[in-house]
Amino acid sequence: QVHLVESGGGLVQAGGSLRLSCAASGRDFSINAMNWYRQAPGKQRELVALITRGGTTNYADAVKGRFTISRDNAKNTMYLQMNSLKAEDTAVYYCNAQAMVLPTFIVNDYWGQGTQVTVSS
Repeated sequence: QVHLVESGGGLVQAGGSLRLSCAASGRDFSINAMNWYRQAPGKQRELVALITRGGTTNYADAVKGRFTISRDNAKNTMYLQMNSLKAEDTAVYYCNAQAMVLPTFIVNDYWGQGTQVTVSS
């Protein structure tokens, strides 16, 4: 089993910055891709950014140039640096990871509990 815990959310004014963290814990696991999703009230959950184990990244058009995803494989931690925040970035942000628990070699999908980001205009 892999446990994901997000932190770093909060209330910020438009134009401000926040840095989210997602820490993975468990026994004998290996994480492949890691992703940040978000879900605004009344909307579907959407992919914000992804990062492969090797560091390849991709972003939703809405956040390109403003958000930066990164990870520290040694610490099993992923980050999302969010700059130039807008009111429309307000949402619950979720950490997601595809991880393999040894020795099964089966890759499962894991989710964090979410962290609220609120941007005031």
